[in-house]
Amino acid sequence: MDLYSNHKKLYMAALGFFLVLTLFVAIIPALSNQQANAVLPGSRPLNALEKEGKAVFIAEGCVACHTQQVRNLDMDKNWGSRPSIAADYAGITRTDVWRNTATLMGSERTGPDLTNIGNRQPAEDWHLLHLYNPRLVVGTSVMPSYEWLFESKEYADTEDKVLNIPGAEKDGRKVVASRKAMALVAYLQSLKQLKLPDGRPVPVFLYSKDAGKVTAAVLALKKQTAFDGEALYTSNCSSCHQPNGQGIPGAFPSLKGSAIVLDTDPLVQVTIIMKGYDGRAGEGYGAMPAVGTNNNLKPEEVAAIVNHERSSWGNQSKQVTAEEVKKIISSLK
Repeated sequence: MDLYSNHKKLYMAALGFFLVLTLFVAIIPALSNQQANAVLPGSRPLNALEKEGKAVFIAEGCVACHTQQVRNLDMDKNWGSRPSIAADYAGITRTDVWRNTATLMGSERTGPDLTNIGNRQPAEDWHLLHLYNPRLVVGTSVMPSYEWLFESKEYADTEDKVLNIPGAEKDGRKVVASRKAMALVAYLQSLKQLKLPDGRPVPVFLYSKDAGKVTAAVLALKKQTAFDGEALYTSNCSSCHQPNGQGIPGAFPSLKGSAIVLDTDPLVQVTIIMKGYDGRAGEGYGAMPAVGTNNNLKPEEVAAIVNHERSSWGNQSKQVTAEEVKKIISSLK
C-alpha cells in the first residue's frame, strides 16, 4: 500500500488516529464529566484567610491523618449527611498556571473525616483548644499538640484571641492564638457538605447494621425513643461537655447539676440543642452550635440525648418523650 511506502502519509495517518482517539477517549468524556458534575448551588470559593488556613493545613501535614471524603458506607454517617460525589470537589481550582491544587481527599483515617466539620463543630473556641492540646477536649485523642501555633504573652492585645485553658499558665501569662492558628480554624470552619439540588438523586449509605449495644436505661425508654442516648451524647456532645458531663471550666459549661437540664420543662434544653446558645459568652464560655440542626438529629434522637443528660452524673429529672420533643421542634420553625 502507498500508505506504508510514503512516510509522510504514514505519519499523518498515525497523527490523525491519535488525535481522534484523544478526542473520544479523553476530551469528550472530560467535558461531559465537567458538565455533569458542575459546582453545587451554594458553593463559594475560599476567602483570603481560609486560603491561608488551607496552606497551614497542608504545611502541618493534616492530610496524613484526616480525610475529606465521606464514603458510601454506613459507618461514615457520622461525617456527613450523604456520601461524597464528584461535584463536591468541582469548585477546587488550580493554585496557579504552573501548579495543580493539593489533593486533600486523603486515604488514612486515623482521625475523623473533615468533610463536614464546619457544620459538625463550628465553634472557634473548640477548634483552638483542640489544636493547642487535643486531650483537653477529647481525652483519648492521639492527635499531636500544635502548641507552636500559639504564643504565650504576659499581656494580651485587644485584638488577640486568648484561650481559656484551665491551669495552662500558672504565672498569669496568656495563651494567644497566632494568625496561622486563626487561619487554620477559619479553613476548618469553611468545610461544609452542601445539600444536593432538588431532583438530583442522593447516593445512599450501604451495609447498614444495628447500632451497637443497648443499655438497660435505653431499654426502659425503648418505646419512647428506641435510640441509645449515651452513644448519641458521645458522638454529638461529649467533645465539649466531656464524657463526665462536667465540661471544661472557663470554656464549656457543665451539664452536671445544670438548672436547664434539671428543669422539668424541656423547652429550653431542646431549643439549645436545636438552635445553639451563646448566652454565657460573657463568662468566657464558647458559643454552642446548633448540634441538632447541623447533624440532622431526629426528634427521637434528641429525646434520647435529653434523657441521657437528665439521668446521668447524678442528675435526676423528668424524662421526656419523642412526641414532646417533636412538638417543641415544630414550634421553633
